[in-house]
Amino acid sequence: MSASISDPIAQLQHNVESPFEQAEAMPKSVYTSPKFLEEELKHIFRKDWFCAGRASSLSEPGDYTTLELAGQPIMIIRDRDGTLRAQSNVCLHRMSTLLEGRGRTRSIVCPYHAWTYNLDGSLRGAPAMSQNSAFCKDKLKLPQVRCEEWLGWIMISLNPDARPVSEELAEVEELISDYGMETYQETFFETHVWDTNWKVLAENFMESYHLPVCHAGTIGGLSRLDEMICPPGRKAFNYHTILKDESLKIALAHPSNTRMTGDRRRTTYLLAIYPSLLITLTPGYFWYLSLHPKGVGQVQIMFGGGMSADYMGDEDAEAHFAQLKTLLDEVNIEDRGCTEKVFNGLCSDLAAPGPLSHLERPNFDFAQYLASRVCQDA
Repeated sequence: MSASISDPIAQLQHNVESPFEQAEAMPKSVYTSPKFLEEELKHIFRKDWFCAGRASSLSEPGDYTTLELAGQPIMIIRDRDGTLRAQSNVCLHRMSTLLEGRGRTRSIVCPYHAWTYNLDGSLRGAPAMSQNSAFCKDKLKLPQVRCEEWLGWIMISLNPDARPVSEELAEVEELISDYGMETYQETFFETHVWDTNWKVLAENFMESYHLPVCHAGTIGGLSRLDEMICPPGRKAFNYHTILKDESLKIALAHPSNTRMTGDRRRTTYLLAIYPSLLITLTPGYFWYLSLHPKGVGQVQIMFGGGMSADYMGDEDAEAHFAQLKTLLDEVNIEDRGCTEKVFNGLCSDLAAPGPLSHLERPNFDFAQYLASRVCQDA
């Protein structure tokens, strides 16, 4: 690599200049460089929409979940009037974090000095503050973060100028309108940390080229490479499709589903909504990953899924769920092994990116997206 393109941002810019027919995998430094990670946090995770899970998981007033977005502790909570809001998870007193994990609460109480907030972030009370003449309870409220519900997803952004999600992802709605994704019910949610770069896991999801090999013990035999369709990506997302057969009936449209006909009844969409919401959507079930970097060599994973409304009402719903969850857990074990091997390999001095298959078109589009964000100041 010449000195002129030794910088990881410049290397990525050079990489995406090739047409898809001549494309190569992204440079190693894009995954291993702390400098590149800083640019991702600044230009991607601080500016684009990030998925915090399913809105149905926070169905009652006081239901909340917490996460960290680009270094900012955030809580998402259902207000007393039913509004889903995102706000800072940091006390306005001595700056302790407030809530942890998931749960339900009637009010938000700081674990350090018991300053207490209403669910909308306004300060309700603070003990032993009467002698501070500058203290005014009514002027204090937790900073609010943009939060929108979209097709059942909780989407948040630190960027006050981000386009509304419904506008940004209007093309996704058009593609999958007959699936009714907003009605799918989440039946499990977990968090994991894997020892790989977040983009390695994102790219692993975006291509099904690896399925026959990496998933030989589970779904590999059900995956026909000649039936995979990988169209050019769009500005805010990419996708590809796979046809499923009756060996996994829950992947097919339920007999009561009259909206879908022909091959549509067995078509699986693998949606990659930038930067890191990855959804496998079938007519019968869905599962998803929402990824956030945890350093260059680890990724924080929100992992959830469930079934369409048709299957949730089926008398065999519990059996369907058990079968699906067992399969997904096995697939995750395989994916973790593969993606951690990839990260180990790309850290090698002897490693070099190779040419992409036509089945890796989504990876090419993902690289274009990354470059459009981190290379803008280069």
